[in-house]
Amino acid sequence: MRIAVVNNFFPPRVGGSAHMSASLAGEYAAAGHEVLAITAAYGDAPADEQRDGYRIVRLPAAKMPQLGLSIDFDLSFASLKPGNWRRLRRLLDEFKPDAVHLHGQFFDLSWLAGFYARRHKLPVLLTIHTLLISDNKLYSRVFRMLDAVLVKPVLKYIRPRYVILDKLGVDYCVERYGTSDANSEYFPIAVDTGNFAKPVTKDVRAELELGDGPVIVSLGHVIPLRNRLPLIEALPAILERHPGVRVVIVGRVYHDAFLKRAEELGVAEALVVTGAVPKEDVPAYFAAADIVTHDLNGGCGTASLEAMLSGTATIASVTEDNYPGIELRNGENILLVRPDDAQAVQETVLSLLDDPELRSRLAQRESAMVQANFGLDVVAEEHLRVFSKLVADHDVLR
Repeated sequence: MRIAVVNNFFPPRVGGSAHMSASLAGEYAAAGHEVLAITAAYGDAPADEQRDGYRIVRLPAAKMPQLGLSIDFDLSFASLKPGNWRRLRRLLDEFKPDAVHLHGQFFDLSWLAGFYARRHKLPVLLTIHTLLISDNKLYSRVFRMLDAVLVKPVLKYIRPRYVILDKLGVDYCVERYGTSDANSEYFPIAVDTGNFAKPVTKDVRAELELGDGPVIVSLGHVIPLRNRLPLIEALPAILERHPGVRVVIVGRVYHDAFLKRAEELGVAEALVVTGAVPKEDVPAYFAAADIVTHDLNGGCGTASLEAMLSGTATIASVTEDNYPGIELRNGENILLVRPDDAQAVQETVLSLLDDPELRSRLAQRESAMVQANFGLDVVAEEHLRVFSKLVADHDVLR
């Protein structure tokens, strides 16, 4: 098959969506399929390159201003640059895809490639990565309006088969877009197990001068939806029992409420904020950690799953039925707390720091659970199975 993979986010940009789309593209190519990845320009990344067995084309893009919204990343939109629709159409005409894999339901490249696929009657998979939700009532109303007025009509025209990653996404897509079992696949986030099979060559503890005390790592961009506040609120009690604890926050800081709260609580000196780090360094940060806490506001994303895979005890905040078809058992193969519950974070962190054997046992079980259910090879095989069926059905209807 010839598969076009389209995502505004793509490495070297960091983030779960970027890494997942690139990893799946690499797996498709490794399985013998021809792959073209189309994305938005980012930094100094080349406009056209061959990597991991497939071609990547980065179209010129305009960076959007940050407005303080709950999904406030450094967004870039290619449709704002003249000529990109013609460029994309020409790329796809030359590539002649059998199927298209879109990542992200509200990005312009997904829409443009989706329009192309609909006009050429090509099968489309659309992975829903980010939900347009916010705790802020005003933003929530705006996001609902955008979903109803813009996103839903576009998706109705494109008619994709949806790939939904978790229960929250399922409920969201049913409510906002009218999805059902008839037009959806329920695949979890894909984790690149190979990235964690390599020896760790970077000594994070030495580089950051963390010493030999307990280290808590929280890796991922800091945004309102992942604000780190439950961990900061729990820190005074944690430091009282374990005064040598250091908390390493890894990722771009788009929302700094946690820093202000740390100052107010007198725990700022326990924090080390690194900013974003290269993907290849992520295993070294998990190796330096005794505990990983990232998804404490409701979630269990790529960073948390990678931490579990690495063999580090990891805390998340989803329900046991979060991933359709995957059995999570709190306290056995995963460790869960209620979202935004600082008291639960405090008690859970202290229980792990007080009992190294418990910490080690849980870490091993988490790693085995992720390996069996979220491994990139497992998830990619499921995607390719669906692509094969969609393409076969499409050929019959021709």
